[in-house]
Amino acid sequence: MHYQQRNRLPLVAILRGITPSRCVDVTECLLDLGFEMIEVPMNSPQPLDSIAMISEQFGERGVFGAGTVLSTEQVTQVRDAGGKLIVSPNTDADVIRMTKDYDMLSMPGCITPTEAFTAIKAGADGLKLFPTEQLPPAAVKALKTVIPKHIPLLAVGGINTGNMAAYLEAGCKGFGLGGALFTPDMSLSDVRKQASELIKCFAQLTQEKELS
Repeated sequence: MHYQQRNRLPLVAILRGITPSRCVDVTECLLDLGFEMIEVPMNSPQPLDSIAMISEQFGERGVFGAGTVLSTEQVTQVRDAGGKLIVSPNTDADVIRMTKDYDMLSMPGCITPTEAFTAIKAGADGLKLFPTEQLPPAAVKALKTVIPKHIPLLAVGGINTGNMAAYLEAGCKGFGLGGALFTPDMSLSDVRKQASELIKCFAQLTQEKELS
């Protein structure tokens, strides 16, 4: 499974804190708006139940899986729940290799060139630049000059409509969207509103970049 083959909109919806009772409605809302990657962090309530429900309900409409994956045991658990996406806050070569052994999408977190190339060597499909607050656009631009062109960089952590432009200009392919998109206390209409604004902003910025 390869990131660029499976996904046209390079935005990962991070549903931290989502519960099984809400996961289907929220996911359907996001899929209808254009999201194709949905991440349920492992420190959410009953994350494997949510992943199983989403995967069963929506099948091939997107790529669904887990975030905050810290061990190979968790990779297996996500696979068994039907997940196809593994996102981590760190670079763990064992986690990456097992993810690829299962033919799942691997998006490990990194912040230094050493972590980035360790992740690539282990088979990562893309790199999650995390936390973005510690990696300003100038640093991303420098990192982009040495990373293989086929490896997408996604900025994650504090991303919103106000800072997307700087990270796209620096070379990021897309973003992981957490608190700006979803928090457990948001209503479905609030999630829809936030998602629409984020997608609209991303689309406009991408178009402007292509035309420049």
